Amino acid sequence: MDTKITCCFTGHRPKSLPFGYDEQNPQCIRMRFLIWNLLNKLITEKGVTHFISGMALGIDQICAEVVLELKARHPEITLECAFPCETQAVRWSESQRERYYRIAEQCDKETMLQHHYDKDCMQKRNRYMVDSSDIIIAVWNGKPSGTGNTIRYAQEQEKTVIVIDPQTLETKII
Repeated sequence: MDTKITCCFTGHRPKSLPFGYDEQNPQCIRMRFLIWNLLNKLITEKGVTHFISGMALGIDQICAEVVLELKARHPEITLECAFPCETQAVRWSESQRERYYRIAEQCDKETMLQHHYDKDCMQKRNRYMVDSSDIIIAVWNGKPSGTGNTIRYAQEQEKTVIVIDPQTLETKII
């Protein structure tokens, strides 16, 4: 019997985060620490063993890296990278692609939702992650966005959603 508890991530791209691309910014460092503590608590108290990242720039990759860090302490956990399409990173900078491939090389499972980009591939990826998860962690500023759409879908599916406000770092379950 498979009793694996799964958690996925949704959140903003760097342009919608208070620290932008500056992950050395104290606000980003605090947020990363908050995510580390939250994931560690989900692992130790809720029995979460599987995590899914959509591998987008920003929150998806930050959360994936935190999972990889936590694997040293919790070797039983796994990371799945859910790629919306094969060309997800093709227009990114070289350093962004290197980070993307470094995370992908360390993951335990890769899921490719479709081969070619189309206007719906990101939403298909997000729905796959929600449908495959028990808990959704969302870093969301409350404004209409793909993250907001994913949260709404997760609520419709009656999933547990933990929202982190990227400005205040306040956390709430909705």
